Amino acid sequence: MEEQRPEIGLSTVANGIRTNYLQAGSGAPVVLVHGSGPGVTAYANWRLTMPALAQHFRVIAPDMVGFGYTERPADVTYDLSTWINQLVGFLDAMDLPRVSLVGNSFGGAIALRVAARYPDRVERLVLMGSVGVPFRITPGLDAVWGYRPSVDNMRRILDVFAHSRELLTEELAEVRYRASIQPGFQEAFATMFPAPRQRWVDALATPDDEIARLPHETLLVHGRDDKVIPLETSLRLHHLIERSRLHVFGQCGHWTQIEWSTAFNQLVSDFLAA
Repeated sequence: MEEQRPEIGLSTVANGIRTNYLQAGSGAPVVLVHGSGPGVTAYANWRLTMPALAQHFRVIAPDMVGFGYTERPADVTYDLSTWINQLVGFLDAMDLPRVSLVGNSFGGAIALRVAARYPDRVERLVLMGSVGVPFRITPGLDAVWGYRPSVDNMRRILDVFAHSRELLTEELAEVRYRASIQPGFQEAFATMFPAPRQRWVDALATPDDEIARLPHETLLVHGRDDKVIPLETSLRLHHLIERSRLHVFGQCGHWTQIEWSTAFNQLVSDFLAA
């Protein structure tokens, strides 16, 4: 019997890139943009989020190029421009003129820039543990982007992501390690954020004046104890975005959608439905 692969969904061509995506539910469209951890997929990032949001919305989660089961063209340049053009191309291919965007970490930087550049394409904006303003790179993010495949290294990365030790099982480390060594995964990941890595934090930032012009209702979510993206980034975004609200989870690291999944899902559902 063929193994079911929940991380592999449907596909469409987004700005010339064959893009794998997951979809569930019906209603107003919500597009989820994952983070940049090693071996990450839309499924790994949003597996606890999609079923809850799909009770009220049409939820769509693509694998951004360089991650998951989206095509990795040989000539692709991994930068913010490529990811923005892929996401907007994805909205076009899916015939989605206007959506709410939920961006996690690296995905927050993409969602933020799309909202700034194409404000009419975005209904509401959710940024969680988001990149997008300048900050001094943390040792945690430097370790995540500098990952080299081994179970021990994956265990160390997971320890950076999560505040709760209960989440950090040997099984999770093994599963995420195996995900990181799927064909093409590490080869692409290793080329994205080579040292020195501060420049990639800076390259993912949107200028303050563009952020301040955002007209969207925006929900900012952050873990107080995040070792990857400092809480100060969401405080800065909250200061810049006039129509923003900020929710900080205590006893929470970089995985708000996993460590506080029930509360996170309710928070985002209520915000998107308001």
